[in-house]
Amino acid sequence: MATTQASVSSSLNDLMARHPLFTDFSRKYLDAIMDTVSEEQVHVGHTIFREGDPATRFYLICEGSVVLEAFNLQLGAISVQTLGAGDVFGWSVLVPPYRWRLDARAATDTRMIVLAGPGLRTKCEENPELGYELLKRLAMLLDQRLQAVRRQLLERQGASW
Repeated sequence: MATTQASVSSSLNDLMARHPLFTDFSRKYLDAIMDTVSEEQVHVGHTIFREGDPATRFYLICEGSVVLEAFNLQLGAISVQTLGAGDVFGWSVLVPPYRWRLDARAATDTRMIVLAGPGLRTKCEENPELGYELLKRLAMLLDQRLQAVRRQLLERQGASW
């Protein structure tokens, strides 16, 4: 049984190291956060989280796709962005007040690496270098997400002219 557990742990570690967010991440930082990591598979249509709920997990998509949605009383669910393999979502887990700002739903059967938010925050507080490295990557992701929203707004505006 220990061999199976060790091989699963090793496999998850390898999966983490291959994910685009962590490909050039220092091995010592990866090792430091591995006890916050698990793997999860969800089926198409599964709601991963809802806006306003406590943000407790950070997600790395390995396979499949997830749609991020905003809810409007008149329009219903509005797709903000569809994410696929190699993408990351759920960084609200690192930003006070630690609440989801959108809904996330599996657009297809999806395999993800999941990092436990409270444990990840503790690791970052205990090791400021780790926290800074993660923050730099988070800032890059935020910039990419803002640019995607900008393009989406420009496309919608162009379509209404």
